[in-house]
Amino acid sequence: MKLLEVKNLKKYFATKNGLLHAVDGVSLEIKKGETLGLVGESGCGKSTIGRLVIRLLEATEGEILFEGKDLAKLNKEEMRRMRCKMQIIFQDPYASLDPRKNVFESIAEPLRVQKVYSDKKELERHIYELMETVGLAQRLANSYPHELDGGRRQRVGVARAIALDPVFMVLDEPVSALDVSIQAQILNLLQQLQKEFDLTYLFISHDLSVVKHISDRVAVMYLGKLVEVSNYKAIFKDPLHPYTQALLSAVPVPRIDVQREKIILEGDVPSPINPKPGCRFAGRCRYCEEVCKTETPPLREISQDHFVACHFPGNRV
Repeated sequence: MKLLEVKNLKKYFATKNGLLHAVDGVSLEIKKGETLGLVGESGCGKSTIGRLVIRLLEATEGEILFEGKDLAKLNKEEMRRMRCKMQIIFQDPYASLDPRKNVFESIAEPLRVQKVYSDKKELERHIYELMETVGLAQRLANSYPHELDGGRRQRVGVARAIALDPVFMVLDEPVSALDVSIQAQILNLLQQLQKEFDLTYLFISHDLSVVKHISDRVAVMYLGKLVEVSNYKAIFKDPLHPYTQALLSAVPVPRIDVQREKIILEGDVPSPINPKPGCRFAGRCRYCEEVCKTETPPLREISQDHFVACHFPGNRV
């Protein structure tokens, strides 16, 4: 069952030099209960998509269907009620928390905005339950963000996100600002919560090793467009797009008996402002042909549930 479906999603920002194509014709779907990992280098539009699908940003064009409803057609009050079902966890746990609110107040905020509890004791009971669920001691309820370490701050963000019992969550690089040992704890917590509350995730990251650990399917993004989408096993075992191949070659292999070719991408990343026709990756691709410079490759199904936007998918040296 499709929980979220995005069709031809576009987001352009006006600049003095023209329109910046942050997201340019992206279509994807996320099934209920699964985790879709969205990966790509910085500036490719990953976080913009995360904000678009929950309408923190308004799309320039395209449809966002959540449980069959077009979010773009909802008015302010309808969207406020819909936000109970969809939440986001941000990359920087310190910047996402109000420094003037303590842990209790930060977690209580969405419950008060949505007027879930009229009884103060019921509100307190629920907040302490949430703190226990995410691994926060009750003694931290009166602590402020600057008094907590990064892992605890992110746990506050997780508790706040699940406070309204959502069914869908955007995880915008939720562990990239944390130490490796703390990353593992937060990832395990997110997976535990997914099983316990039947959550659906859009997991945004530039770290393929993290994406492999948590995702059911992976979508690879380059300069505003999706270039490859498949289940995580196919992506990691047999990547078909040259950009995906280059990304995977940079992932360290913790075995001395395994040698992996390092693919060094040459050339500059093209400007996303008024991009020219053709493949966005053509200027850095070692398999580039003339057709790549003039015709934009569509995202097409190469094998079962494996989609690639490339004129010559699966090239190898």
